[in-house]
Amino acid sequence: MGKPTGFLEFERKASQKRNVEERKKDYKEVELPFDNNQSLNQAARCMDCGIPFCHSGCPLGNIIPEFNDAVYEENWKMAYDLLSSTNNFPEFTGRICPAPCESSCVLGINKPAVAIEYIEKSIIEKAFQEGWVLPNKPKVRTGKTIAVVGSGPAGMAAAAQLNKAGHTVTLFERADQIGGLVRYGIPDFKLNKEIIDRRISVMAEEGVVFKTNCNVGVDIKAKEILRDFDAIVLTGGSTLPRDLDIPGRQLNGVHFAMEFLSQQNKRVADKRGVIVDFENDHTGSVYPYGEILATGKNVVVIGGGDTGSDCVGTSNRQGAKSVSQIEIMDKPPLERDDSTPWPMWPMQLRTSTSHEEGCDRDWNINTKAFIGDENGNLKALRLVKVEWKFENGRFQMVEVEGSEKEIPCELALLAAGFVHPQQEGLLNDLGVEYDGRGNVASKDYKTSVEKVFAAGDMRRGQSLVVWAISEGREAARKVDEYLMNGVSYLESKSVSMISPEYLSV
Repeated sequence: MGKPTGFLEFERKASQKRNVEERKKDYKEVELPFDNNQSLNQAARCMDCGIPFCHSGCPLGNIIPEFNDAVYEENWKMAYDLLSSTNNFPEFTGRICPAPCESSCVLGINKPAVAIEYIEKSIIEKAFQEGWVLPNKPKVRTGKTIAVVGSGPAGMAAAAQLNKAGHTVTLFERADQIGGLVRYGIPDFKLNKEIIDRRISVMAEEGVVFKTNCNVGVDIKAKEILRDFDAIVLTGGSTLPRDLDIPGRQLNGVHFAMEFLSQQNKRVADKRGVIVDFENDHTGSVYPYGEILATGKNVVVIGGGDTGSDCVGTSNRQGAKSVSQIEIMDKPPLERDDSTPWPMWPMQLRTSTSHEEGCDRDWNINTKAFIGDENGNLKALRLVKVEWKFENGRFQMVEVEGSEKEIPCELALLAAGFVHPQQEGLLNDLGVEYDGRGNVASKDYKTSVEKVFAAGDMRRGQSLVVWAISEGREAARKVDEYLMNGVSYLESKSVSMISPEYLSV
């Protein structure tokens, strides 16, 4: 595929970034627009590798070598047709996907992998520029009605696919805008929200009905939605954050990461009114937690993942006095670890664009207490160094004697992930069963309740945007089969794929 000698002639060159000092002053996207010649050269690096393991690395089964070849041949329209046949929202994954496909690239065994994510973003942006992304309305309607509850990537993908099959789809969202965590959790410097809006416009023209500020289970009762729709798809995500039950948790200045990030996204959108509360499903005319700002404060982000990284970038833009990110686990190795050989997703240290902008990072750190002043405001953290020792068949955390210390902190952001979806309300009212982790239990995306399906993080647990899109597509196919007597013309994944748990981090 591509140019036979391309991988010998061209070095890997992925998305270029704006200058650090410049981008820290605004919330515009960090990445620069794609460069046509760079895209052609990067596509040329794709080898005729015989067995394209990138297929198995991609949860969507994207037809990667073929669209790379089309880009190299400058047949951008074909590249777009190939990409859009498996991915409803390449403009999302081209920006915020960690690219497990690149970890499985054959070239990546002994050279830098093909810049697949960059090429993907180039294709979809070219398609929008050229006017190829047009509404594709179904020619015939089936008369079947479907409610999709939750408008994140899984819900949007399910809605788009089911509408494509000719069903009448209503996508419900309890917040004031469509997008879920893509809207309120991902900062604008990673994903400009106009990117979401232009896709919503296309879907609306195709016939998808959007209902925002509608909390299904409260505004519309469970029995009503069961009565009024032929099928229901639950795509509400994994929304209950993992808490830290230690002394001082109640102090002013201790917040969940999503409280902080969603509030800033509202500011960027200049909409300071209704804001979603992912923990308690509360909406109100003011911020439910008051103003959360890092300006002039010592900020400590507790949790070493992507959400924590987003908190780092946002804190820097708000003018924090200092920003630190701590993680309880060991520091990952700089290179791929032997425990995750190719073509697996590698265990290794990753540095985000937010880290590049300024952040002290530390590992093997446990938070023992939040320390407050006489007014109930956070002023410091009590930390301790830990080691992980393998004892009695499992790893045990052991504190390092004499390592306890206090550091100044006026804003602590908990970014330790999510435990499971909110069960109180709609899910309990519907009577769905849960698995051992508290997620909605399902078989082939069908829950224990007749005509109710589930997809995305609500079903599989906290995961990646690319997995959410895949889940939404696959759930849509199962719903279509259910409604159409076992026959569906919706596409399945183009190849058989691995589904490693290490992607659900």
